[in-house]
Amino acid sequence: MPVIWFNSGEVLMPLRVPLDPTDRRLNVPAKTTFYEFFAGGGMARAGLGSEWTCLFANDFDAKKGASYAVNWGADHLKVADIASVTTRELPGNADLAWASFPCQDLSLAGNGAGLKGSRSGTFWAFWRLMKQLGQEGRAPRLITLENVCGALTSHGGKDFAAIGAALSDAGYRFGAIVVDAVDFVPQSRPRLFIIGVHNSQAIPRSIIASGPDIRWHSARLIGAYNGLAKESRDAWIWWKLAAPPARKALFADLVEENPKGVAWHTQEQTRKLLDMMSGVNRAKVDAAKKEGRRLVGTVYKRTRLSEFGEKIQRAEIRFDGIAGCLRTPVGGSSRQIIMLVDGNKVRSRLISPREAVRLMGLADEYRLPNNYNEVYHLAGDGVAVPVVRFLAANIIERILAARHVSEQEAA
Repeated sequence: MPVIWFNSGEVLMPLRVPLDPTDRRLNVPAKTTFYEFFAGGGMARAGLGSEWTCLFANDFDAKKGASYAVNWGADHLKVADIASVTTRELPGNADLAWASFPCQDLSLAGNGAGLKGSRSGTFWAFWRLMKQLGQEGRAPRLITLENVCGALTSHGGKDFAAIGAALSDAGYRFGAIVVDAVDFVPQSRPRLFIIGVHNSQAIPRSIIASGPDIRWHSARLIGAYNGLAKESRDAWIWWKLAAPPARKALFADLVEENPKGVAWHTQEQTRKLLDMMSGVNRAKVDAAKKEGRRLVGTVYKRTRLSEFGEKIQRAEIRFDGIAGCLRTPVGGSSRQIIMLVDGNKVRSRLISPREAVRLMGLADEYRLPNNYNEVYHLAGDGVAVPVVRFLAANIIERILAARHVSEQEAA
């Protein structure tokens, strides 16, 4: 087990850190607490793990709230507009406030409203609570914000700069990283994570880099950093992370042999899907047939321009063992389709509810709604569970471990 050094007051002390990010043997407090805002089905909670205690959870969507309640309990859950939440409902002094706030107005496929939009603008209702907690002397020690990468460039970077200013003005040092869930699960899902640390908290030197690392800090992120106000840049941290262990699972490993909630397409439906493919994509299917073995591809229907400049719907397939990014089936977005090729036999169907949540890293014990669309919304709006665990083990818990050692020494 390697020795990592962190700063505890004025003295450097060794902290033994497990290689496996799922190993929970860090020297963190026994009762590590958090608030979970925009909680959905509780995927951030699943990633943090059983050693974390949720003090309060909130989501506006009643259907997602029902899923949260059946899996985690409802005693600490409030299903309501976040604007109606008050700090009186937030018990204790939380170590972490996690907020996967809505992405619709920040997404490149969205309406461009940004943080002024009715959905993504709910960030400010969340931030009102954080400011009030600070005024009460109960500022969370850490704040993690999760959203799409479009948040970096929304309104020419002004939205990201506004978030940075909010954090620095409230006494938080902060940094951001882009993590693609494909490093952990067979789904292409890059997301932005902003992690803020209150000025009262020590930060281990081992997790601070001297500058950006292209592995975690994309060109767009670096550009967004350059657009921050001076006060925000002064509060900035370049988070340092090692590469995660190599992912072993392929999408085919997650596919159900006897799926529930979906049915295989008829031959006519599958043929229609093949007819919607361009020559390039149809060639992928033909190549898969020649393999003479079972291959699983994933298909999305997308609107493309024809050679005559007309908008037509195309079916686009990939056989690289990775699913496309799950997204909610609204605003014209299609649901993801599976195409199974075994020699000359070709079958297709919608991705099943269980397959969708497996792509988010949820265990099969997680209880799902009966309605297909509810499951797809739950997964498409969620945060990948193993990404949360990776960030917790490699940044969040290391900061809390340093604090715990310092408190023990002062006792």
